[in-house]
Amino acid sequence: MSALNDKVVAITGASSGIGEATALLLAERGARLVLGARREDRLAKLVARIEEAGGTAVHTQVDVTRREDLHSLVALARERFGRLDVLVGNAGVGPISPLDDLRVDEWDAMIDVNVKGVLHGIAAALPVFREQQSGHFVTTASTAAFRVLPSMAVYAASKVAVQALCEGLRQEAGPSLRVTTVYPGFVRTEFAEASSNGEVRRQIAGLRDEIAIPPDSIARAIAFALEQPDDVDVNEIVVRPTAQA
Repeated sequence: MSALNDKVVAITGASSGIGEATALLLAERGARLVLGARREDRLAKLVARIEEAGGTAVHTQVDVTRREDLHSLVALARERFGRLDVLVGNAGVGPISPLDDLRVDEWDAMIDVNVKGVLHGIAAALPVFREQQSGHFVTTASTAAFRVLPSMAVYAASKVAVQALCEGLRQEAGPSLRVTTVYPGFVRTEFAEASSNGEVRRQIAGLRDEIAIPPDSIARAIAFALEQPDDVDVNEIVVRPTAQA
């Protein structure tokens, strides 16, 4: 029997990419899922796919920039399954571009989703985990937290912030909570399409097509952290393509 059997796992950004792959893998290993994302139509199809395979999942529309949506996600887990064991904070955006483009609205979006969205998840789940005296935060960051590249200054800054928040959370968590931060490198997702700068979009898409790894590579890393005994806290996992510098 999998260590994930009957664990209640909420996932943000679950409608595609890493979130979708994580949902499918955890459901296969017996977890009960509470899925959130902005694209509710995709969530409904994902839940149907999981249920057809014999898994258990529910969904609700979640925009992580709205703190009430995170509270609703956590509340749904407790209403349907009586508890919440894991919050996978996976929602993120990356409309990268050179600073000279002055795409300030896109800068704001990266801060609101990538940083404030993580904080909203912590605010919603931490009191529940404290009450239960157990819980696991898993947050998707990026290798951009370690290496800043041209056109990625704001995106990288948001991921450095996530790194700091999660390390602070880990230090404050105490003996009953676990905190894991996952740092993916190039993954085959919709990331490239987010850029409104055509040249950047072409560069990122080309590199993705050349070296990117599939989203389930990250899903397996997340599952590894979740499946450890309760007294083992896997704090940081970096997963890159072997071809990535």
